[in-house]
Amino acid sequence: MFTGLVRAIGRLEPSSSGVWVRLESAGSLGAISLGDSIAVDGVCLTVAELLGEENRGGVRAFRADVSAETLARSSLAGRAAAAARVNLEPALRLADRLGGHLVSGHVDGSGTVREIRRQGDFFELALTWGDPIYGRFICPKASVAVDGISLTVAGCSEAGEAFWIAVIPHTWSSTTLADRRVGDVVNLEADLMAKYAERLLEHRFPSGMPPVGKVPSPQTLTPNWLAEHGWMG
Repeated sequence: MFTGLVRAIGRLEPSSSGVWVRLESAGSLGAISLGDSIAVDGVCLTVAELLGEENRGGVRAFRADVSAETLARSSLAGRAAAAARVNLEPALRLADRLGGHLVSGHVDGSGTVREIRRQGDFFELALTWGDPIYGRFICPKASVAVDGISLTVAGCSEAGEAFWIAVIPHTWSSTTLADRRVGDVVNLEADLMAKYAERLLEHRFPSGMPPVGKVPSPQTLTPNWLAEHGWMG
């Protein structure tokens, strides 16, 4: 599990069995061990090999295996081929501060940068989902992970398939968002809590909605009513 707060920047390059990630600032991720989970542009990868153990407890690079499913759902293949910069975040510890939002590192799919607007020191990015079905998890003030960065939705289309985010100067300069151009593909992960909520509602109501005419008035909203209509177990 991650928070979407980028801790370091690396550079991606391909290998015969996955990808190499070379840290631009060695040691900024802290001590890395074999088997650790690290989010690479929002994709949870497992450290399979270390390169260049250093005195500060960090490494110069690590290798991670990447499955065909991950390559199909993310931008990693293209960015490795281009030796592109990537956002890095180590897995969350239970004692860590949750400064962003809960990010699983399991990318839902890709998106496309449609517009980049500068507003003083701030930036606004307009994005669209590659598969518009994921737009149902997007609403104003919702959280979304873009290339592993926890960001807040500033506004969206009615169906949510197109949305825009406001980016503060610190986030712009300390992540790879400054590298993005119109037409670029980004990795997107919708809010985990929204997906769980949808799944729970599908279980309660297979049609996806409560029965028609079963919405109570404030006067009739009682524990008995909630249990009778499936809102309580």
